Amino acid sequence: MSSASPIAALVSAAAEGDQSAWNEIVDRYTPLVVSVIYKHRLRPADAADVNQTLWLRLVEQIGRLREPEALPGWIMTTTRNECLRVLRVQQRTHLYDPLSESDALEAEQADADVEAELLAVERRQALRDGFAELTDQCKRLLQKLMTDPPPSYQVVSEELAMPVGSIGPTRIRCLEKLRKTTALSAFLGSPVKRGGVLGAARLGQ
Repeated sequence: MSSASPIAALVSAAAEGDQSAWNEIVDRYTPLVVSVIYKHRLRPADAADVNQTLWLRLVEQIGRLREPEALPGWIMTTTRNECLRVLRVQQRTHLYDPLSESDALEAEQADADVEAELLAVERRQALRDGFAELTDQCKRLLQKLMTDPPPSYQVVSEELAMPVGSIGPTRIRCLEKLRKTTALSAFLGSPVKRGGVLGAARLGQ
């Protein structure tokens, strides 16, 4: 692929009909779609309708996205709009004020929760993409040390044939390499997304 960002390259491939790219997009962002739908407390049938509509809309629009890197935001916004459309239809048959103070507060909280979920999805994916760029040695070491609970250095030393004294310094170097990967550099480049990403997230979660 070109030097475009991983998301942009994925969008481009999907727009050209690459089925594996489509599968990856669906796998990667379905949790975000489900999270947005859940926050709006839709009935199962309505939730299924919104989910289906979202992916149909993406099929229609993916070749016309102005900013492919903004795909997660597009998915979040489109899903939310579909949820609101469904709720508006429901409101026509229910006698309550959709602009009541409690509903407004719930809507604000739902938006905040969805924004947090979007950030978490982007963070996890950036970690996965960055991890894929590391050397095999770094991958093996970080995978061992990021299990829960983490093994002792003695166990890691025996399993990876590494001197105990070199594990700590090697771990630091590998984390620094991870931070400098293309995926993590792009993610951490935003001031909103800086701070504690590597410490707060576990690979594969």
